[in-house]
Amino acid sequence: MQPLSLYNTLSRQKEQFEPISAPNVGLYVCGPTVYNYVHLGNLRTFLTFDSLFRYLTFIGYKVRYVRNITDVGHLVGDGDEGEDKIGRMAKLEQIEPMEIVQRYTNDFHDVLLQFNMRPPSIEPTATGHMIEQIEAVKLLIDKKLAYESNGSVYFDIEQYNKNGGDYGKLSGRILDDLLNETRELDGQSEKRNPLDFALWKNASPEHLMRWPSPWGTGFPGWHLECTCMSTKYLGTQFDIHGGGMDLKFPHHECEIAQGNGLNDRAPVRYWMHSNMLTVNGQKMSKSLGNSFLPSQLFAGDHPLLDQAYSPMTVRFFMLQSHYRSTLDFSNDALKAAQKGYKRLVNGYRLIKSMTYLADESVGIDPKQGEEIASYNQALFAAMNDDLNTAVTIGHLFSLLKKVNQLDTRQVSMGQLGEEAFNQLKTTFIQFFEDVLGLQEETSRDQTAMVAGMLDLYREYKTQRLYDKVDQVRTYFKSQGLVIRDMKHRIDWAYEE
Repeated sequence: MQPLSLYNTLSRQKEQFEPISAPNVGLYVCGPTVYNYVHLGNLRTFLTFDSLFRYLTFIGYKVRYVRNITDVGHLVGDGDEGEDKIGRMAKLEQIEPMEIVQRYTNDFHDVLLQFNMRPPSIEPTATGHMIEQIEAVKLLIDKKLAYESNGSVYFDIEQYNKNGGDYGKLSGRILDDLLNETRELDGQSEKRNPLDFALWKNASPEHLMRWPSPWGTGFPGWHLECTCMSTKYLGTQFDIHGGGMDLKFPHHECEIAQGNGLNDRAPVRYWMHSNMLTVNGQKMSKSLGNSFLPSQLFAGDHPLLDQAYSPMTVRFFMLQSHYRSTLDFSNDALKAAQKGYKRLVNGYRLIKSMTYLADESVGIDPKQGEEIASYNQALFAAMNDDLNTAVTIGHLFSLLKKVNQLDTRQVSMGQLGEEAFNQLKTTFIQFFEDVLGLQEETSRDQTAMVAGMLDLYREYKTQRLYDKVDQVRTYFKSQGLVIRDMKHRIDWAYEE
């Protein structure tokens, strides 16, 4: 099997993945700022790293996956001035900031569960690591990489670069260009350099979220929390840091500067970023009225939606595109994904129900086993090529053809042989469940109801009660199901 390669944003090329301390892998992903409901752009990022977490675990690595909750310090506009996003929402609703945090953290967890995303190993919060952040600011001041100004503390970009830093390397920004872009901005007079970013901010009297510090009452800067929490749980240098492409600058650029400044080493080996979502070719945004909440997708409750789409349909849709490519939401694309998902889940149901039955009247056909082995190899090769879930799904559909051939008896189990059959079954189920994280969406109660109705169908057919046979068929159709009436058995499937 070829080695795993991942695209490193820092080097701008695919690199063979070599963990610092195999088989252990440290993975950090920037989590949500919990001031509102999680939106689909966020979900694509979390799905990307759910896929990475799943696959690394699947191929034998012991992964510590850390994904933070930002519950303070992220200001409106993502800069160093203005209101805290959570504090602002708390004022609007006239409740405690931690009520806002709890409400939207709960929503975040509920939504990710609907999409069958695995929880991280550790989910730290910014407010739970205030001591670590204050200590980090002290150390950066001691190392002359930060300075206090009017009760706030800023990271000194110019001094960092003089000491060998390379601010702008991750995002490809040139320092002089950045300086020209920021010279005209107001409200930055207390900084030595307009590019300097806040490590600690002095809290104005109306600011709700505040903590005592050596520099006065205030709150930590947005970038500092990730550096402190990632290094606390993964070490001063760890394997992979992920997030959305919008975080490359300034958030991740600042993390690199802080990590290098605190520990005199690059904090991360591999930087990974997922691309954005568009809707009918336009950037997804609330101002354009084309952004969707997951609940709106599931209910079909949005002017741009023709119908409702299930969580697994949306998960399958997102996995059909490589994580570094732009993904465009449209009804046509979602309907195609719905059909593809149902085809795949029908095959999943079939292969799960199959057991090997020897057929001595038919000899083993070596070509059948070779074909299955080649599909198996191709599945791993696709995932090892920078987590290419789109190509992986294509190869899984190739395996699906073999499953369907077994079901319709175009190919017999005797031709496959037990070893090839077991490989087919194991590979299909593992990639469907464990790697792609897909699941069947029918509940146990629904499955039991369908099984009972199918028994009635068989009974009515035996008794030639064709009016009742048609009634059962109509019931199945109303549930989005079809009856598969074959010579050797009667079964049901999802209507594609």
